[in-house]
Amino acid sequence: MKYKIVVDSCCELPKQYKQDERFQIIPLGIEVGDYFILDDESFNQKEFLEKVAACPQCPKSSCPSPERFMEAYHSDAEEVYVVTLSSHLSGSYNSAELGRNLYYEKYGEKKIHVVDSESASCGETQLAMRIMRYKEAGLSFEETVERIEVFKRKMRTYFVLDSLETLRKNGRLSGVKALVASTLNIKPVMKGNRGVIEQSGQAIGVNKALARMADQITADLAHPEKRTLMITHCNCPKRAEYMRTLMEKRASYKDAVIMDTAGISSLYANDGGVIVTL
Repeated sequence: MKYKIVVDSCCELPKQYKQDERFQIIPLGIEVGDYFILDDESFNQKEFLEKVAACPQCPKSSCPSPERFMEAYHSDAEEVYVVTLSSHLSGSYNSAELGRNLYYEKYGEKKIHVVDSESASCGETQLAMRIMRYKEAGLSFEETVERIEVFKRKMRTYFVLDSLETLRKNGRLSGVKALVASTLNIKPVMKGNRGVIEQSGQAIGVNKALARMADQITADLAHPEKRTLMITHCNCPKRAEYMRTLMEKRASYKDAVIMDTAGISSLYANDGGVIVTL
């Protein structure tokens, strides 16, 4: 049975899947002052980070329209699986759900399941890759839906950023009670809890914060040998490699993947940010 996996552009797909007909990426919009782009294949991270550094205004994002999702569902695929940004961070999930309703009204019934990732970036990638694995193993629509929702609840998302200002100014840190002054070079370790961002620790300097994050993830995760370690970074490949080294010293994993952030993840992670999911 032919299937399709639709993701919003906060999902960083590995290069080998970006042109794969089983996947479709729906772009969000990015605004930095009077500069506006779609987060699609034309995204230029270097240019974007320069725009952010030069603009006094906080960058913003906008979710795709329900109609855009509806169009993505309209294909010859008999089953459609959708993975979006956490509904606590973006309106993308609501647009995807409304798009499904619009599809039913216009075209009739189809097996469409929308997953609120309760995460972002490589957290969405984890879910998309899992769905593909389930389908290639021959699981039915119902079995795939059940398993992906169970996996989502077990998935862990952590991150360390050089700056939390974009998240804070855009109201994405409502679950964080207080943050230390960045001038002290104290870097918070952050995690997602059912889609809400929380602080789970802190350390002096980025490298010590990454080590603290590695310790917390390792303590928080059962059976790492069955998981794929995914790391996304914003313009800091050496930092991402260092994070992988820290993780692999603590446990063995089924696989390890490092990806650079696309537009939306670059917007919120900022230059130097590292995100880890398992």
